[in-house]
Amino acid sequence: MRNLWIFLSRYNAFFFFIIFFIVGIILTIRNNVYQRSITFSSTNEVVGTAYKRLNIIKRYLNLGQVNDSLSAENAALKTQLLAIASIDSTQITKIKDTVNHQQYTLIAAKVFKNSVTLTNNIITISKGSKDGVAKDMAVISPTKGVVGFVQNVTEHFATVRPLLNQETAISVVLKKNNAFGSLIWGANNVDYRKAYVKEIPNHYKVKIGDTIVTSGFGGFPKGIEVGRVSKTQANNGEELEIALFNNFSTLQYVYVIKDKFADEIKTLQTEVKNER
Repeated sequence: MRNLWIFLSRYNAFFFFIIFFIVGIILTIRNNVYQRSITFSSTNEVVGTAYKRLNIIKRYLNLGQVNDSLSAENAALKTQLLAIASIDSTQITKIKDTVNHQQYTLIAAKVFKNSVTLTNNIITISKGSKDGVAKDMAVISPTKGVVGFVQNVTEHFATVRPLLNQETAISVVLKKNNAFGSLIWGANNVDYRKAYVKEIPNHYKVKIGDTIVTSGFGGFPKGIEVGRVSKTQANNGEELEIALFNNFSTLQYVYVIKDKFADEIKTLQTEVKNER
């Protein structure tokens, strides 16, 4: 306490100056209309700027929640689009119950971990068996392009075996003529921006710029754009080099595709294998 009094007595002139200065400003503002208006307008501008910056910070902190909401909404919209695209226009009967008749349902998931530089890359996503995700389900990106297949599933998480993996092959077709092929990343490929299509018959004419889409087999809906042909003779004239639409290095969200008939198709394929 003694030190406080010594401090105040030593700098009393300074404190008196501050007090009188503040009092002078208050009296000036109260007794002069012009100064009062200038002060209020300046104060409002400062406060407004502060609130504006605070709102920017709040919006930034809520971006994750907003992105999750938008991703879920986009998944619902894409599900409806897939249902519309799968309707057989040759049938006269009208389908009223679109929920029960739609083949595909999309589950939005956030990418927790991703790699693009390994020989066999793996992606970890934020949805698991509790959300309806199961092994071997197809996975696509929110914009264009395929991602891969679900590999392992826990209650709340799952790993995806992407196209950037030596064990992944996806059935595709040339959009212009429906020529079937198999999309692979390719041996010794280290470029996440390109892949290869093999097994397309030689009598089909392929040109640079032709679009590659999913065939409708293997869990992917038909017609999802994968990429464009960048080279027509990539490896010994047997493979097409494809410039992928999907950028694997910037994946933040994915859609897991739940196929209503997946179990039925798998059972049928197993029976066919056993008969051979």
